[in-house]
Amino acid sequence: MPNTRLSFADRRPGLFGLLIVLAAMILIFGVMAAFGVWGQGEDGGLFVAANRFGVVRIEGAIVDAEDTVEFIRSLRKDPSVKGVLLRINSPGGSFGPSQELYMAVKRLAGVKPVVASFSAVAASGGYYAACPATKILANPGTLTGSIGVLTQLANVQELLEKVGVRFESMATGKLKDAGTPFKPLSPEQRAYLESLITDLNKQFSGAVAAERHLTPEAVAAIADGRAMTGIRAKELGLVDALGGQEEAIEQLKALTHLSGEIPLTKGPKKKIPLIERLTTALGFEPQSLSPLTRLAFGLGASALLGDH
Repeated sequence: MPNTRLSFADRRPGLFGLLIVLAAMILIFGVMAAFGVWGQGEDGGLFVAANRFGVVRIEGAIVDAEDTVEFIRSLRKDPSVKGVLLRINSPGGSFGPSQELYMAVKRLAGVKPVVASFSAVAASGGYYAACPATKILANPGTLTGSIGVLTQLANVQELLEKVGVRFESMATGKLKDAGTPFKPLSPEQRAYLESLITDLNKQFSGAVAAERHLTPEAVAAIADGRAMTGIRAKELGLVDALGGQEEAIEQLKALTHLSGEIPLTKGPKKKIPLIERLTTALGFEPQSLSPLTRLAFGLGASALLGDH
């Protein structure tokens, strides 16, 4: 006798359709939240608050500023972001990216208040990036300053000679191979590299003097690479006040005439694989899913979002 038992979809077509629509809405809302369509803040709300603060993190060695500069630009252009907290925990890094951050922060501070908050260390390029901020706060024990430029060159000529290796170079000019590790610097090359470092240090110290309203002589007296505590930096005018992130947020509230709990939009966001963004938004732990389920989630999300 054939099985005539009806499926749930056949027995309750209206309810089945409602469940399908509900599941689709949950999926779409989860995906949109995962991708920041509503700019979800720390308050957990899905919709963008009328007044928000941006939080820009500069952490670790500065070797590439592209993502951070782009995030700063987005905060500058967002009218709902009333002020920005610049949270720095960096010993510095490459001169070019540090200068890009400096220019991005300077443009931002020309549009809305920026308060820099120093964590354990904000030295060299980390301080360079922060100096255009509207206000700078450091912890008493923060290591900061280190205004200067450093380059280090290795010389392995004697080591290579011990193993019977000689290196010859051909260059179109006397200065083209300046800094090669295979021979000592000539006096002319040394003078050339020193002039480059002096030029970069002049740019750095000149920016500090201009942004912190200090005389060039005052900055030159400390622009020898020395690090200092937050207390000493305040005495020298390199920071405005002592305090941590909470005090910096209060300063930002005062500058923007806001009060209460202000939602925060933090960035730049770390690049997270699509599957992790989707499963987290839907309440799953990615590591708890089987490989097959992870694959199904990933393929489904890619098809839905056109993610390539």
